[in-house]
Order: sequence, then C-alpha cells, then structure tokens
Amino acid sequence: MDNESVVPGASQDGGVPEDFAVVVDSRGRITLWGAGARELLGYAAEEVMGRPAARLLAAGLPFSARRHLSAREPWTSDVALRHRDEGRLTVQLRGTPLVDADARPVWLITGPALTYPSGPTAPQAAELWDRTLAQLPLPVAVYDREARFVTCNLTMSRAMGMTPQEMAGLTLTEIQPTHEEMDRLQRQVLRTGEMIHRQERPARALGEIHDHAWSVFLTPLKDGTGAVQGLSALVIDTTQQYWAQRRLEVLNDAGLRIGTTLDVNRTAEELAEAAVAGFADFVAVDLLTSVVQGEEPEPISPTAPIVFHRAAYDSVLPGCPEAVLPVGGTNVCPPDSPPARAVLTARGTRHRVGDPPFREWLQAHPPRAETVRRYGMHSVLLVPLRARGVTLGLVHLVRHRTPEAFGDDDLLLAEEIAARAAVSIDNARRYTHQRRTALALQRSLLPERLPTPAAVDLAYRYLPTGSESGVGGDWFDAIPLSGGRVALVVGDVVGHGIHASATMGRLRAAVHTLADVDLAPDELLTQLDDLVLRLDREEGPDAREPREEAAGEVGATCLYAVYDPVSRRCQLARAGHPPPALALPDGTVRFLDLPAGPPLGLGGLPFEATTVDLDEGCTLALYTDGLVEAADRDIDIGLGLLRDALAEPAPDLEETCDRVVRKVMPDPPADDIVLLLARTRVLGAEQVRTWQLPSDPAAVAGARRMADDQLAAWGLAEMAFATELIVSELVTNAIRYGSAPIQLRLIRGDALICEVSDGTSTAPHLRRARIFDEGGRGLLLVAQLAQRWGSRQTPTGKTIWAEQPLPG
Repeated sequence: MDNESVVPGASQDGGVPEDFAVVVDSRGRITLWGAGARELLGYAAEEVMGRPAARLLAAGLPFSARRHLSAREPWTSDVALRHRDEGRLTVQLRGTPLVDADARPVWLITGPALTYPSGPTAPQAAELWDRTLAQLPLPVAVYDREARFVTCNLTMSRAMGMTPQEMAGLTLTEIQPTHEEMDRLQRQVLRTGEMIHRQERPARALGEIHDHAWSVFLTPLKDGTGAVQGLSALVIDTTQQYWAQRRLEVLNDAGLRIGTTLDVNRTAEELAEAAVAGFADFVAVDLLTSVVQGEEPEPISPTAPIVFHRAAYDSVLPGCPEAVLPVGGTNVCPPDSPPARAVLTARGTRHRVGDPPFREWLQAHPPRAETVRRYGMHSVLLVPLRARGVTLGLVHLVRHRTPEAFGDDDLLLAEEIAARAAVSIDNARRYTHQRRTALALQRSLLPERLPTPAAVDLAYRYLPTGSESGVGGDWFDAIPLSGGRVALVVGDVVGHGIHASATMGRLRAAVHTLADVDLAPDELLTQLDDLVLRLDREEGPDAREPREEAAGEVGATCLYAVYDPVSRRCQLARAGHPPPALALPDGTVRFLDLPAGPPLGLGGLPFEATTVDLDEGCTLALYTDGLVEAADRDIDIGLGLLRDALAEPAPDLEETCDRVVRKVMPDPPADDIVLLLARTRVLGAEQVRTWQLPSDPAAVAGARRMADDQLAAWGLAEMAFATELIVSELVTNAIRYGSAPIQLRLIRGDALICEVSDGTSTAPHLRRARIFDEGGRGLLLVAQLAQRWGSRQTPTGKTIWAEQPLPG
C-alpha cells in the first residue's frame, strides 16, 4: 500500500491524537471538528463543517460497524480515512451514540481508548481506567444527584483553576457564578435523564488566560435500574471551529454590506463598517486620488511617495476619536514606509506597533504616534485594495480594544474582504467615470444660456439624476423665430447614458434646423418622428448594419410650442410628452388639454396642434416626466404639487423655478429633470405697424415713405437708409413675382423687423447675379444690410422678413 499507513487501534502513540473528537449529526454531516481531527487528517474546520462525513472515508465501514450503527449501539472498528493530501490512513475509532439538545441522534467519534462500554473489572484494568480519566486531555467532571461536584480530571481542574478538593460539594454556580445557565441545564439532565449538548460562545474559564469556545456534553449517569445517580460533563475545545465559522459569517456579512451602491466613497464606508463589525477595532480606507475622481488608477512609482485620499473610517468607539486624518484628507506615504511596501508588493502585511520599521514610520508622524499611544493600539493589518490587476488603495485595520493580536487567519480574512470590496469600488469608479463622461457630453449639447427674446421672460432648471441608471437624454431650448416669435421645446430621449445623450444632441440640432424652416408644431414633430425612425434603423445599440424596420430601441417624447407676441397666440403640439401647465396672472393654474400624440419613433401616426390665446403675464411651464413622476407616488400627485407651486405668486421667474423644484421634485429623483418657465409679453400697437399695399410698382415709393415716417416716430431715423433699401427690394419682389394681397409690417421688438407678405407660396432664393443680368441682386443686398433674413409659409401665401439690430 503505497499511500497507506495502518495505525494499530490499541495504541494512539503516533496514530490517533489524544484529543481526536468529531461529532456527526443525524443527517451524517459533521457538526464538530476537533483539533486532533485536523492534526490527523489535515483538514481545517471550515473545509469539513456541514459536509457529509462519508466523504472522508477511503473505503466502506466493516460489517460489524455498520450493524452497530443501525442499532445505535457503541462500536469500535478499523476505519480507512482519506487524508487531505489524498493519502489513505487506516486507524481504529470509537463511535458513541448521543442525542443533541433537540433529542436528535448524534455520534461522537473518538479514539478507542477514550471510552469503555462499562467500568473495568480487573484491578489492573481499574487502575488503568482511573489513570485514563485522570490524564484525559479533554476536561471531564462528575456531579451527584443534586448537581454538586464530585470529582474531575486534571484537565478540568486546570481549566477551572481549582483543585477537586476545593470544588467538592459545590454547585457550578457556587464555583463560577457566571455559569447559571449551565447549572440549570445540569439539573434538567438529572430531572429528565436525557443527554444535553450545548455549544458555548468564547468565554474565559477561571483557570484560563484566553477566551475559548466549548462544546459541552452533559450525560446522565444511571445505575443498573436506570435511575439517574449523577451526571458527567465532557467539554471539547471548539475555539478554532468557532472562529472558522465566525470568519465565514464575517465574509458573508461583508458580501451583503459592501457594494450596495455605485458610489466610491459609500462603498469605502461599507468596507470600514463591515470590518469593524467583524474583527477590527478601527479601520481606515485610503484610495488613490484618481480612483475617487473616477479616473483610471495611475501607475505607482516605487521611488516616489504615494498620495492617498482618506475615503472612510469607522471604529468601535463612538465618533472615531482615533482618526488622525479627516475624510477627504490627504495621506502621503514615503516609498519605504510599511503602507507603501504593502501597496508595491500587492500583499497584505501584519505588524505590531513595536516592530522597528513600523515604529520608525510612526515616529516620523508625531500625531499618529500619539494616537497609537493614547488608545493602546498594538496590532495592525495593511491590506491593498486590488481589482482586475490594478491597485486602488489601502485598508488600515487596527486593534486596541481586542487584546489578541491579529493572526494569519485574520490577515487572510482581511485580504478576502478587501478583494471583494475592491471589485465593488472599481465598479463604482467605472460608473463614476461613465457618468461624468455622459454628463459632460450632455452639458456640452445643452444650451449654456437661453436667449432673451422680446416675446417672453425665461427661466429654467436642469437637474441630472443621481441614480445608478446614469444621465438621461432630457433637453430643452428656446429658439427665436421671425416676426418676434419664439419657439419653446422640451424633450426626453428614452434610456440613459452616453448613447441617450448623443441621441439627444442630434434631436436638438434637428429641432433647430426645422425651426429655422418655420414649420408648424405638428409638422415639425412629424419630421422629427421620421428622423428618430431613421436613427433607430441605423444606430440601434446592437445594429451593425442598417435595418429595414425600426427596432424600437431609440425613442423620445417632445413638446414644441410657438408663441407670437403680436397676435398673443401660442400654437402647441406634443409627442407623448406630459402636458404643459399654464398659470394665469390671477393665480389660476390649469394643464392645457393637448392631444397626446404618439412618442417619437413609432411612425405612421399623426400629430395635432392646438392654438391658445395668452394674455400678457401668463406663465407657461414645460417639464419632463422626471419632475412629477416617482416610484412612491402617483403621477397625479406630482401634477397636483406642480399646480400648487405655480399658483403661489412670485414676481421673479427664478424664484418660481426654485419653489417648483423644491416642492415637486422627488427625493431622490429617479430621472433627469427639466423645467422651463416662459412668462409672456405682448407687442402692442405702438410696437407694430401694418400696411396693405396695392399690386402696383408705384406703391414702392409710398412704402418707403411710410417706413421712414414710422422709424422717425420710433426714434430710429438713423436706420432709415438701410430700411428703405430693404423695404424697396422686398415690396418690389412681392409686386413683381407675387400676388395680392400684399402687406408690409414693421415690428419693433428686441430688433427691427421688416416683413412683406403676398399671396403666393413660391419662396425666393439667394443667387449670385452675372455681369449682364438685370435682376438677382435684390436679395443679396438685403442679406448684406440685415442681420438675418428668411421666408416662411403662411395660410395665405408666404412672408419674406429681414431683421436689423437696434442702435446701441
């Protein structure tokens, strides 16, 4: 037998350790693994606890042992066991049937010399029996029918710190007052005659200097008639098993605590909290500055100091008085310091504060040295935070209230927790980087400031979400149009992240282009719907080539409104967007009843525009659904809060914006929020002048003269020359190429606007005239004189317009 060693059962010298003890429950699973079992087979407690005992067998049990097992009778037999190194070991073991505290059967497996079926009969055997009990390495004590101490072996005497003579006749509570519960259990065994197994948490016996966890078996001692005459207490040291299980619990707790958010600092706090709750007295988490900022960690130089950012700390003491650095402070570690060496070697290190390298590092920083002295810190672990092959930071774990120093098992536990936490921190760092990128992209695509048109006063709020879903695709705009009008738009792209922000930018640019064409709101949304369909076919997240049909992965909602301060009319249309709110000057607030329209990207469905008349001083509120929707409330509640906030009088739109956000915004917001407020103005008769012109070339001179007179009345005589030329060219083109009715209108708003309308829909085009061409230079002249010019379609024809800036 190459890998087999046979150990005679009659002797444990070099075979079964004296403290070999294993407990197997009714399901055949190991519930107790003594130090002797680990010494014999090489398995640590955490490797076998809760696992089937049959896995340790290298061969089946002999028939006699199986027969005694079935009959629940004690047995002694040779057993072939499997060593951890895959070797085979044959030893003789003893199985004793017991019952646990719930009356469920269990087996106590020991070496054969630990138990006898009955007391010895021969004098020599009796002497050996007495010596065995006296020298047994497991503590054993015997109590009489009144639970008073009778005798114990040497191991129990040492643990209790008293001789058998000193304890004779005393109850357990008289020996050690803290054992009231165990005394109660002893009396229960004497009363019921049933064995009790009790697992005790770590505590310090009278004769011990360290805490131990114990597994206690209280067994009734019966005479030949079955009457209980006393009890025996067998105690097995399960400290190693307890701490192995405790380490598993700490790991499980850390897995539940750490990584609940995608916030770097919060994840660091969770790491500190889990370590303090598990096995350390003070924990500080330091991260590289680049990690906190969401950037890729920079390479660490072995010759330069390492700069850390203190991300979190926690302590068993209230208020964390041991902290030398505040959260957010900078910790600079020289390249030869213990923290730097731990980071550079990517391995955790264990230190006592008196170790020379560690002491030198402390002395180089007096405040840190004073803190160590004041709070009695004696043991330290320095564990790097590494994920995906990159170092992110360092964890400091300190003991000052726990008397035991950190051991190798504690270092392994700390490294395992740090490894799990590092993955969560790196995930949070990556999310932070992606969110900042998306937010920067989105802000670059949104207007830095809104225009100041004469038609409305504007105020807005844009609040990107702080949720883990990422930055959304909400956008807003105010676009000055011809004739002093203004277009207001608010939209929301489906989804979050960089893709949503990029789609938002393309839609915003498209709205600007379509607004310049001066399309009606419903027509503009139709054109925008076609664009979204095209984007969906061409740029779906998983599309590598254009598709014939849209996948529905790109979509948006939008509300588009055009307000004319001359006619006081506002034309609106929406594509699946929440309806706008209208606050009247008297404080009345209502939501405009607009046809909802389909969201952009469905295609084939019409949009419908609605026209409303607005008095001066009305406030139009456009918003995205993130303002009024929340997971814990109905949307009607959000709309009601918005109505109430707009109803409160406020002379300043900025103040109104703040009040709406404060009262309506969910906490925390689950989506981006856009709020755009527009308070209407009216261009009265003193700012607008209109003339009807005959379709006669002679009317051109009269038009110039009427324009001159109006400019003089407005105090704009210095603009007469350029305005005359513009009026002359536009009226001449209308008379020559258009049809009746012909109308000239001058508007004084934030600019001087000249408009000429006629009854044809054919729009003029700017072209470069050749040398001998008689025409083609009029619009070129208008383009040179005006700040901007263009044309728009009207229900009866078209309007050509030109804008000039006012003096000063």
